[in-house]
Amino acid sequence: MKQKRLFILFTILFQTSYGQNLKGYILDSSHKPIQEVYIFHQKTGNHVHTNLDGFFTITNVSENDVLTISHISYESKTVTIKNIDDIIKIYLTEREIKIPEIVINPSINALNLFTNIDLQVNPVNSSQEILRKVPGLIIGQHAGGGKAEQLFLRGFDLDHGTDITIDVDGIPVNMVSHAHGQGYADLHFLIPETIQKINFGKGSYYADQGNFSTAGHVSFATKDYVKDSSVKLEIGQFNTSRFLGLFNLLNDTDNSAYVASELLMTDGPFDSPQNFNRINIFGKYKTQLNKNDKLAITLSHFTSSWDASGQIPQRAVDNGLIDRFGAIDDTEGGLTSRSNFLLNYDKQLNSNTLIKNRVYYSKYNFELYSNFTFFLEDPVNGDQIKQQESRDIFGFLSEINKKYSYKNTQISTQTAIGYRRDKSNANELSHTLNRKTTLNQIQFGNIDETNFFGYINTEFKIKKWIINPALRLDHFKFIYNDLLSEDYTNNQEQKSILSPKLNILYNQSKNLQLYLKSGKGFHSNDTRGVISQSGIKILPASYGADLGFIWSPSSKLIVNTAAWYLYLDQEFVYVGDAGIVEPSGKTSRKGLDFGLRYHINNWLFFNNNINYTHARTIDEEKGNDYIPLAPDLTLTGGLNLLNRNGFYGGLNYRYLKSRPANEDNSIVAKGYFITDFNLGKKWKNFDVGITINNLFNSDWNETQFATESRLENETESVEEIHFTPGTPFYLKSYILYKF
Repeated sequence: MKQKRLFILFTILFQTSYGQNLKGYILDSSHKPIQEVYIFHQKTGNHVHTNLDGFFTITNVSENDVLTISHISYESKTVTIKNIDDIIKIYLTEREIKIPEIVINPSINALNLFTNIDLQVNPVNSSQEILRKVPGLIIGQHAGGGKAEQLFLRGFDLDHGTDITIDVDGIPVNMVSHAHGQGYADLHFLIPETIQKINFGKGSYYADQGNFSTAGHVSFATKDYVKDSSVKLEIGQFNTSRFLGLFNLLNDTDNSAYVASELLMTDGPFDSPQNFNRINIFGKYKTQLNKNDKLAITLSHFTSSWDASGQIPQRAVDNGLIDRFGAIDDTEGGLTSRSNFLLNYDKQLNSNTLIKNRVYYSKYNFELYSNFTFFLEDPVNGDQIKQQESRDIFGFLSEINKKYSYKNTQISTQTAIGYRRDKSNANELSHTLNRKTTLNQIQFGNIDETNFFGYINTEFKIKKWIINPALRLDHFKFIYNDLLSEDYTNNQEQKSILSPKLNILYNQSKNLQLYLKSGKGFHSNDTRGVISQSGIKILPASYGADLGFIWSPSSKLIVNTAAWYLYLDQEFVYVGDAGIVEPSGKTSRKGLDFGLRYHINNWLFFNNNINYTHARTIDEEKGNDYIPLAPDLTLTGGLNLLNRNGFYGGLNYRYLKSRPANEDNSIVAKGYFITDFNLGKKWKNFDVGITINNLFNSDWNETQFATESRLENETESVEEIHFTPGTPFYLKSYILYKF
């Protein structure tokens, strides 16, 4: 009997000292999982975070131990463990976001978190405004609102996406070997109100990001469900109107479904109306098949058409031929459409193993009319061109996520294989007249480009350290059939590239994280360029590193800064009107990023981002080594109202410094400083507000290029700045009703 009592006492002491594993789920009031919830064990100091399914496992827990549960968007909660053998469920209540409760740690990206706070504070209704949420990312539109935006980041003129990867729910937005530009990323099929969060990263340090992710990546995640149905009406200047419907179709414990629809129409501020219209339809269904299996199906369709005034030469404005919002050729414009299908299937094999599967298909059509040089090449008919294609995109990704523990080391791995195939049929570049007549075809062919890839990403958590080695392998197959030629020889090329990554993070405390990120990335050449150059410079590599920290010196302030460097084997400049990719040699970029978020009180906060870059071509002599349109200084920020008696809003600004428009800096693209304003008021079922773009009605050029052109009455060509004027003072109002 005495021995039995001693054994029981020893068992109790052993369990108290070492505890067991506790498993559980964190859910919201609608019984939906919450990811990235912070679970802190008060006794041991251990902490974990919930996964995509709201699931967590925490070690060395005993009965009557206390856990603190916290998330930036929910009320914190303290839980006392009653039964260690139960899989517990903990429900959290939504609340306002507060900076003082943010904990800096490697499992939560504080910079992404602030971007998502900004998304909630400042409602957006266009893809342009969405992309501006990413610190340091500057955008511009130069073709009537329907064309993909021109992007700038870390000293790159990214054109429409040559050096940045963009995806929505894992569906790639960038298009390889596109009719208008390599990496073309048209985000207009995304309805802003369906966005749950934005994840982004700068540099090529992430194994799950492949082609084009040299300067960085942006990933949008849409909502799995909506709590309320709603309708929204927006009215603005320039004959602008927007109608939105967001409808909750099904919302129980294990199933959810909703549909969103959008209609946007505007003429824009131009002398020749844009006649822009866009229709978007989006739907998502998600179900819990059983305890461990989840299935989600997403469908969307988007179509848009517009007229455009294009880029105009500065001399035409200076001599009074047209005003800033006039046009040389107002028959520019286009139409485009995209339909997406996405299937996600996740299976939880056990508490430490999750398999995520994704299959997608996109059908895409594109037709664009542009005139960059007017009468330079054809003094009779003009130089208008048509770029057109019909594309099918197929892809899948299968990823295994595993967690291990060895002594004091926690190990997690993500191992994946994937596939993407783009079939662009009738990819065409033609010389046209007034959109109606095709004068001659410059390029016409079928493109078939395939990318097989795999990666392994590993994290070793050792006390305050995280060591993150990763390796990615990509294999490309390029096929081009030139339909204007009978010669089909040498129309296929293949190439592989191996991209190692290594990131090291040190969490000195919950208020300070130091990091060193490094990695190799790449961007692919256009298939037509690959074939014409017999496989030379197919996948130029980039090599980069970031050294920085995220620091919270007080409960109301968070600062982040990074010094970085990027070397690129080969810069690409796509010349769409000539149908070629111009290699511009090796380049290097180095810079500093600085960001600050300060909560003045519970309802008012200030944010600011400064990004400096020194970008140069390596093999050119000094003075002729500028990279055209590469921004060297950008500034974004604002003062934002979170929720003061139902009011919210912001006064936000963006600055782009003047920069070289050509290699010797003899032509300069003028910079700008623009301020936007928004203010809204929420009630239980209503939400009303206004937004003002360009509050102070500044004259600014949204996009600029150094272009050689000739006007109809000119005998000689002129190279100078050609620009698209930025939006003047632009007032919009909206009303939203929830039911």
